[in-house]
Amino acid sequence: MKKILRFLKSMKLAILLLLVLAAACVVGSVIPQRQAADWYLETYGLRSGALILGTWSDDVFHSTWFLVLTVLLLCDLLWCNLSRIPGLVRRTAAFGTPDRLDVRAAPARFETAADPEPVFRRLSMPKPKRLVRDGKELLFSVRGRAGFWGAWVTHLGIFLLIIGFALGQATKREFTVSGVPGQTLPVGDTGWLLQIDDFDVEFTESGAPKQFSSALTMLDPDGKAERGTASVNHPATLGGFKIYQNSTGTAARVTVTRNGELVQDEILCAGDYCYVLDTPMALIFEGYLRQGLERDDGVRTDAYAWSTWYDGVSGETRYQPEGEAAIQTETVTVRFSEPQSFTLLVLKQERFGGLALLGGLVTLLGLVLSFYFQPKRVWAERSGETWTVCGACSKGGSLFCDRLREAVKSEAEREETEHAEG
Repeated sequence: MKKILRFLKSMKLAILLLLVLAAACVVGSVIPQRQAADWYLETYGLRSGALILGTWSDDVFHSTWFLVLTVLLLCDLLWCNLSRIPGLVRRTAAFGTPDRLDVRAAPARFETAADPEPVFRRLSMPKPKRLVRDGKELLFSVRGRAGFWGAWVTHLGIFLLIIGFALGQATKREFTVSGVPGQTLPVGDTGWLLQIDDFDVEFTESGAPKQFSSALTMLDPDGKAERGTASVNHPATLGGFKIYQNSTGTAARVTVTRNGELVQDEILCAGDYCYVLDTPMALIFEGYLRQGLERDDGVRTDAYAWSTWYDGVSGETRYQPEGEAAIQTETVTVRFSEPQSFTLLVLKQERFGGLALLGGLVTLLGLVLSFYFQPKRVWAERSGETWTVCGACSKGGSLFCDRLREAVKSEAEREETEHAEG
């Protein structure tokens, strides 16, 4: 039983769980998440698709096994950290107390007749305390005890990182909005509205798109507005949403007239659809082709690509030349016009991003404590006219012993030189 408990609070289990969770994150990044079951079967085949669905790899971050492993890792890290606190407190306190210093057991010990106090300065140690122990004069200085807590703080940071990531993935909300300047569009079911004020596309000298930028206004359910600009690699933060400039494409205006009267007027982005009047037929706008259609007379012209969807059946793609009608009957005319660029935006709401950031900062602090804070102490005990200078360092002890030896030797030579000159 003790072995089981020891393993449950060991770093071996934590590392094993971290590896499994890292592999799961890779799976969740490679395999598109939260698609329809049929999509996985069609895309990956029956066997692989069934394996993905059976292991919940289609929704890794919300799967039961991922949550269980995450909770186990958190419990293990928390148990490890809490159980180590008493020992770390005792070790830190003992290292800074001169009561238990033993000259004979010191890792580094050198005798000198010179005043040892300059040795402390050469080693960048704090000014030593002067004490009397067992009738002997004692100098003592300690530095870098915070280094004992480096690994503990690192584990705490990883603990916060995992909590922030897990809660962020479990509660994250993501919405996609596409539109053209002048449109005000709903953001899912949140009650927020996104108004597209302007959209600008920069091009390179070769004519390829270089940068997309959207000027936006975010309206909360009460009508309060926040404004900002989202561009590629420079998201905007409005109303608690992180807004990413994802892509662009062509939009067009579709109008429906009945007996010459305008009865329907909508903007469709490529891939969007609308139902024509009150019929069950949907009209799908597929894109705009510049000089992409050859007319009967051999002249190439711009055209709108569109198709229909009716009663579960998709129609073939058709093309409407610029200036003509897509559908023309005795009473109804459907026409595409005004091609323009639309902006495709992705809005993410992550409520625990700050906790993950805090975890990253705490982890960084732990690494700094681990690598740059070396707990070391130096003390000197006087016996008659001779001083015994001792030192200990919990990290890089041999290098510290060499430094201590050189400091004692240099100080002794300096004092001898001054004595000879005097």
